[in-house]
Amino acid sequence: MQICPQCQCENPDDNKYCQQCGASLDRLLCPECGTENPVGQLTCSDCGQAIGTVLQALLVPPEPDAAWPNPPETNDPDQPFLRYRPLTPIRAIDASAQYQTQVLDQQPYRLRFFDRWLHQPIEGDAEPTLPPSSQPATYELSIESQIPSIAQPYLLLDSQLGQRLPQVYDTWQGEGWQVLLIEDRSDWKSLSDLWRDPDTPTLQVLHDLYEMLDLWEELIPVQCTASLLVLDNLCVDEDSVLSLKRLHDPTAHPEQPTAASSLTHLGEAWLQLLTQAEHPGADSLINLAQLIARGQFTSPDVVRQHLRLIADNLEQKSPVAAIAATSLSESVAMPSSSVVPNGGNPLANLPLSSLRDDDEDDTPTIVLPMKLSSLDEAGRTDIGRQRDHNEDYFGIYTNFQRLETPNGRTVRAHNLYILCDGMGGHASGEVASHLAVKTLQDYFQTNWQTEMPPIEAIREGIFIANQAIYDENQSEQRSGSGRMGTTLVLVLVHNSKVAVAHVGDSRLYRLTRRRGLEQITTDHEVGQREIQRGIDPDAAYSRPDAYQLTQALGPRDNTGVDPEIQFLDLDEDALLLLCSDGLSDNDLIETHWQTHLAPLISSRANLDQGVSQLVELANQHNGHDNITALLIRAKVQPNMDSMLM
Repeated sequence: MQICPQCQCENPDDNKYCQQCGASLDRLLCPECGTENPVGQLTCSDCGQAIGTVLQALLVPPEPDAAWPNPPETNDPDQPFLRYRPLTPIRAIDASAQYQTQVLDQQPYRLRFFDRWLHQPIEGDAEPTLPPSSQPATYELSIESQIPSIAQPYLLLDSQLGQRLPQVYDTWQGEGWQVLLIEDRSDWKSLSDLWRDPDTPTLQVLHDLYEMLDLWEELIPVQCTASLLVLDNLCVDEDSVLSLKRLHDPTAHPEQPTAASSLTHLGEAWLQLLTQAEHPGADSLINLAQLIARGQFTSPDVVRQHLRLIADNLEQKSPVAAIAATSLSESVAMPSSSVVPNGGNPLANLPLSSLRDDDEDDTPTIVLPMKLSSLDEAGRTDIGRQRDHNEDYFGIYTNFQRLETPNGRTVRAHNLYILCDGMGGHASGEVASHLAVKTLQDYFQTNWQTEMPPIEAIREGIFIANQAIYDENQSEQRSGSGRMGTTLVLVLVHNSKVAVAHVGDSRLYRLTRRRGLEQITTDHEVGQREIQRGIDPDAAYSRPDAYQLTQALGPRDNTGVDPEIQFLDLDEDALLLLCSDGLSDNDLIETHWQTHLAPLISSRANLDQGVSQLVELANQHNGHDNITALLIRAKVQPNMDSMLM
């Protein structure tokens, strides 16, 4: 089976063109010069640009120095050891049994072996196997083989770490081999290089240390904390987000304990990184790393508390004495006569004995001030496959400035995003959705000039939009099901602050690397109302009217509308998705977010293409209703504009 790169439609193996959208399945366009090349070619035949899918292969061979297998009695490129062509010699990478090489996927549109394993239907006690046309000739690729152990920690951590960990591209085992193919990050910028850059703010370094501490705790259950101790394994993506090139096998570092009490090794790694970077203003961080390396701290939470103290000092631009008076409490004991030259960092000149590990300290964990560094959006609406007209409507209204300083880029945003799903029949639903968007646009253009509007102002704007549609119904003497109306989901972005309002069953989802996918809004429908009353969800949604809306804009006056309004902070990179139920029905987002949303957090991903692929996915799996999606990609970074370097 082949998966179309444009619309994600499934196609037979012998198709040369997608049966749905007509995209080529055996040719690949060079993004540099536009030349057509055979699929599976490494570089463009015309300009030499790299066009192939190159992956990092991690291997456990049946014996040391084994060569990449060439299974006999078959030339089928659908066999894994033939499909993936090694580009570099297989070499040992550490003291464990793991080896690595780079490989080229010569059939990138074909269903991967791991995908086949995941999607096999399981009925009763029957053991599902691969399709007959794909059965390997000389080794097993069935459910009996289970997931190769080399791949298991990656899959266990995928939901927690997201793109901080290389994604599993494919995995299998056979002929005594375990093979794991992951994203190749060999050309990613190293964390050491980022810290050596004199333009990197001290607060960015502090932020990375905090992220490393989070990763440390996430890696403990799979015994892969050694991944943070190998400095060239630490890298950053294009948004300077701390990431890993791969997970290190714990057997490769038997001298490194994997329990939480082994923070001394993390401290040693921090110390090595900080001293190599020679970053200005990092004296306090070096001092803290020395304390950790000497075993003075046994709790990650205590380390976070001291990182918070350093961040506080950067934020307040105050001498250590002021910090001690307000926030150090018993965490840092220092003489009242201590003075920090030039208003420096709070730990830089303290004796090492002055910091203590106090598990009872209730200093809050670090919350670094963040600023918006970029904001992108894309929207698309589609009639779907069964409707004869489109009652969905959306509006994107942006007003932002970009400011470049040595401390990085700052975006001052003042943006409004509105999505409405109309109802009421032809020439009615679309009127309601258009009217709601236009009314809200006009309202906020007049009533939102500076800071984020308060909840009362947002509610007033929604009431005005509701009244406009209600008055239209009244003037046309509409009644019952003939009254037009619309759902609403609205997002206001003011710098790193977000306000969300909704009425009906149009939704807002948020996706971040740390939290994963979250549904921010709760549908205003009978089933959800019954659940909130304490009814069992299965019973609530067994009602014939379970999906009937409990409120919408337009059918009733303002006494019948109670918009839900909430406020969010952009404290990490986020992807926001506003969508009508034509996209969200049948758990489509929950099922496909890892393939269709997670990659879009990266700045390198094309949002316009991403939103189009979402709509095509909805047409393929739903298609019974109009489909509308708005994507907002917000990138943030530590705010150094008012900090002391």
